[in-house]
Amino acid sequence: MTPENLKLIRKKLKLTQKQIAEIIEVSDKTWQQWETGKGSMHVAFFNLLKERVKDRINLEDLIDQEVAEEGKQIFNTYVQNQITKDAENLAELTHKEERSHAHLGDFKFIDLFAGIGGIRQSFEKNGGKCVFSSEIDAFAKYTYYTNFGVVPFGDITKIDADSIPQHEVLCAGFPCQPFSHIGKREGFEHPTQGTMFHEIIRIIENKKTPVLFLENVPGLINHDDGNTLQVIIETLQDMGYKVQHTVLDASHFGIPQKRKRFYLVAFLNHNAQFEFPKPPMTYKDIGAILETGITGYSISEHLQKSYLFKKDDGRPAIVDNQSKGVIKTLVSTYHKIQRLTGTFVKDGETGIRLLTTNECKAIMGFPKDFNIPVSRTQMYRQMGNSVVVPVVTLIAEQISLSLRNSKKISKQKSLEFELI
Repeated sequence: MTPENLKLIRKKLKLTQKQIAEIIEVSDKTWQQWETGKGSMHVAFFNLLKERVKDRINLEDLIDQEVAEEGKQIFNTYVQNQITKDAENLAELTHKEERSHAHLGDFKFIDLFAGIGGIRQSFEKNGGKCVFSSEIDAFAKYTYYTNFGVVPFGDITKIDADSIPQHEVLCAGFPCQPFSHIGKREGFEHPTQGTMFHEIIRIIENKKTPVLFLENVPGLINHDDGNTLQVIIETLQDMGYKVQHTVLDASHFGIPQKRKRFYLVAFLNHNAQFEFPKPPMTYKDIGAILETGITGYSISEHLQKSYLFKKDDGRPAIVDNQSKGVIKTLVSTYHKIQRLTGTFVKDGETGIRLLTTNECKAIMGFPKDFNIPVSRTQMYRQMGNSVVVPVVTLIAEQISLSLRNSKKISKQKSLEFELI
């Protein structure tokens, strides 16, 4: 019996070392030695413990589950290391396989700054087939691969635009960076030079991409005193795009999280009919998606006393399964347990805990079967950096509809021309 398993058993039973020692009639010091690995527990004591707690928990099933989870983690680490070591070759191989099925879709799209694939899910649900993806973070690549079977290419600044396949839609949740205020008329390089948005421009100049879908934080509107958004719109308009943008709040779409995001859609075809989806103004209470009786996500009592509740100012926000309304925006630094920005759950071994993986998936609109194979810290980073899938899915639906209508009109005009 490993020290880790003994500690797991005690926590599942919600007992102190002294309490669990009393059950099998040994000293708390003896149990402490077993749990720290300074001594080994005889199988007779384990059988005695199993018998005396059988009405509360099946110890053999618990240990089997833990061993299986440990094996899964070892396998995950192996695969992640392989992706890190041989990322570009794996990207080539997996993309080749993916592109062989691209003709089956209604349209082709590329996924830049792909993260864990939230945007990809949304466009796939609306008939799109992805033919290229790019993401620089190794942990995000692993989650992307786990769910889609494709390893994204790496640093977009090092990818030749000629190597990217033709596509109808370019999707990008790009980083927000300040641009130069020096205009083209002064004879200097373009103000987007050196930014990630410039990488998008570089690709669409090469590919003449018909449709763009860009996502960002709402702060983009006022970023750099509005210069950033102005440069983006003017640059795209200069390239012939008709640009539309808006800010949508996920909480208006039945998601129990207040999360506003900036969305931009641009068409080369100025006759394309597109409207952003109108928020249905449906709401879901955070209490409806919370799990109960959770272990392993607890915030220590010491941290609660010394930091979380050091002031009687109503912070941090605490919710339970009876709570109404929505929670604050989930941020990528949620794992740091910040009392001003975080929302925590009244549950767990110490009475207060972090949101679970399933709860994070629910407030980001990811399906329950979406696999998060990375550590909890990375999970919070990935979820906090992702998109709310149902909102993007509705935007993708409108883009897909617009593409279908444009194709119908184009075919109709071709037919009329042939008849003439």
